Amino acid sequence: KLANVLEGDSMDQDVESPVAIHQPKLPKQARDDLPRHISRDRTKRKIQRYVRKDGKCNVHHGNVRETYRYLTDIFTTLVDLKWRFNLLIFVMVYTVTWLFFGMIWWLIAYIRGDMDHIEDPSWTPCVTNLNGFVSAFLFSIETETTIGYGYRVITDKCPEGIILLLIQSVLGSIVNAFMVGCMFVKISQPKKRAETLVFSTHAVISMRDGKLCLMFRVGDLRNSHIVEASIRAKLIKSKQTSEGEFIPLNQTDINVGYYTGDDRLFLVSPLIISHEINQQSPFWEISKAQLPKEELEIVVILEGMVEATGKMCSILGWLWDRCSF
Repeated sequence: KLANVLEGDSMDQDVESPVAIHQPKLPKQARDDLPRHISRDRTKRKIQRYVRKDGKCNVHHGNVRETYRYLTDIFTTLVDLKWRFNLLIFVMVYTVTWLFFGMIWWLIAYIRGDMDHIEDPSWTPCVTNLNGFVSAFLFSIETETTIGYGYRVITDKCPEGIILLLIQSVLGSIVNAFMVGCMFVKISQPKKRAETLVFSTHAVISMRDGKLCLMFRVGDLRNSHIVEASIRAKLIKSKQTSEGEFIPLNQTDINVGYYTGDDRLFLVSPLIISHEINQQSPFWEISKAQLPKEELEIVVILEGMVEATGKMCSILGWLWDRCSF
């Protein structure tokens, strides 16, 4: 008999069920003659995670020399920035364009001599009621944002002003489309949707239908569902090939029902995801005694479409050091 301890999952259930084994061949986990219970008080090692518990990848890119590549895809670069930098760039772009065109409006008025004929009723200025840089700056804001207070108006006696007006209107529309589009994409990103998708506190290795399985539970707390949800799992573990090559952080697929369709979820209620530990499983050669000492990590990837927004989202779950036998 094999004592299987199901440590509390997200439903806070503790079950201990002895299971009789009648199969002729089982993985090392079931064949080792070892104590039936792994103490909860075992010393936890400090492991540097590949994926943190909040679902963010703990990978930092250093010594990147070709930084110009980030500028070739400037839109994605802006979307990926933190909110404080994104808002700073948003304000700076508009302020710089207003100041730039305000300076040009002031230069046109200064070169034409409008500043010397402010009180002259017989003089036709380029922009009426423009008497300095501050008023030129305000006129630039009114022009680019199409406010149109009506106090400062461009006249038909200034062809250079008409050309500048056309240029500022076109460039202003481009800046609006780019910056507003960037902010909209960043706001609509479903990153926080992962806060209401909950993985079980512990993964469990236990017998199920006469087969040794690795199991964990996932549930959705919202009433709006994840449409076309699918789940994958990866084993992150360094390995050495038969030729002697060392591969750090090698990724191996963990079958959670790909061939049977069980990886496609109807996530209305909490579901138990199961991986059968057979000869094709990466856990087949890992013994029960070796399991707590292994330097490995299980990453679960849940993908689907948010029903409320129609946006695709991908949620990462980190399960290792929470697995009990």
